[in-house]
Amino acid sequence: MKTSFSFARIVAIAGLIALIGGGPAKAATHRAAIAYGNNAAAGKTFVFNGDRFYYETYGRGSPLLLIHGNGESISEFKGQIGDFSRQHQVIAMDSRGQGKSELGTTALTYEEMAEDVNALLEHLRLDHVKVLGQSDGGIIGLLLTIHHPDKVSMLAVMGANLEPDAAYPWAVDGIVRVRNRITAELAHSNDPTPLQLQLKFLDLLGNQPHIPLADLKSIQVPTLVMAADRDVIRDDHTLRIFHAIPKSQLAIFPGATHVIAGQDPARFNRTVLDFFDKPFAMPDTKDLGWYD
Repeated sequence: MKTSFSFARIVAIAGLIALIGGGPAKAATHRAAIAYGNNAAAGKTFVFNGDRFYYETYGRGSPLLLIHGNGESISEFKGQIGDFSRQHQVIAMDSRGQGKSELGTTALTYEEMAEDVNALLEHLRLDHVKVLGQSDGGIIGLLLTIHHPDKVSMLAVMGANLEPDAAYPWAVDGIVRVRNRITAELAHSNDPTPLQLQLKFLDLLGNQPHIPLADLKSIQVPTLVMAADRDVIRDDHTLRIFHAIPKSQLAIFPGATHVIAGQDPARFNRTVLDFFDKPFAMPDTKDLGWYD
């Protein structure tokens, strides 16, 4: 079984929060027959810089690209793809070294993974697509929009961060504990490869990214910045991201966690689709003239 090392899973292993294995039954009942992330009817591959990447497509309409979180795969969006594909052509790719995509031999960085996503869009001959990124996928979505602005028409990010210390201290400490445990196991393991891979993903969480706040000002597309009120990422950091992007909206989910997409897909999906499918607006209370 593949071990997942998203922020949510890290803190679970550290004994800090309960492990969330997926969405509630209401999200899975009518989609259980589709093995998202392992669906031969929807899956294809392409090669970029010598490495093979796996992706799946569903539905028709304006393209909507989904980018999953750390240590996850396309299946992380099992609660979203069915809803989103009713009005969009949904494209989801396993990120480098995760799911069915190859790792390669270079150092694993968010910048490299953003280039992988750009290569997928080049392969599909797509630009100006809507992009939704969850956690690490949000980081990749920010970098994709910064470095390849022609590829993105709208951006939504959930639980993204610009710096490795943007998480609450309890989560940062959890990452350190898990890293120490895996390092100790590695010294006595007869099969080091899986543990070494886990350390690569932990390095992403613990030592990356490093995105200057000023770089967000170059993002000129409508952007939805999302987090939960009980997120892993500090709320002040989420607000910094929101205020730095010129055309941005903010959604903080009450009574929710970093993995609301799995815990409450109906609420999450409604928020995302409202953003993508309704005219973008930035109303301001000061424009109501109350204090003139």
